[in-house]
Amino acid sequence: MLTREQADKALRAALDGEGDRDSALWDALIAWQGEMFYTAKGLAFTYSIRERRDGALGGEMFISRKEKSITQSTVFMAFHKALELGGSVEGPKKLGTFGASYLYPVFIRLGVIRPPAPEQTSLF
Repeated sequence: MLTREQADKALRAALDGEGDRDSALWDALIAWQGEMFYTAKGLAFTYSIRERRDGALGGEMFISRKEKSITQSTVFMAFHKALELGGSVEGPKKLGTFGASYLYPVFIRLGVIRPPAPEQTSLF
């Protein structure tokens, strides 16, 4: 398993065209599991990627606030949508997938999505 620093570096390289983007993203998600994140509405959550029976890490993200998981294919659909939008995603709904409210802040932390400008996050 990669450290967060190694995973982040590999993801940045993949986003610049050096390597498999999906694998780099999944490695980064594995490295960041257990970290506290916050939804756009300020709700705290963590996620985990559980081991399969064979000991390998599975293809699902389990969110602490939900009983359902986000499948790896759904994560990749949201990832590809963020890439299609050039990293400029104006909110979770723009990702258009199940679990987007949780994937959005994770993608911001990983550098897949640029954080919104301060005036876009104002409550007034």
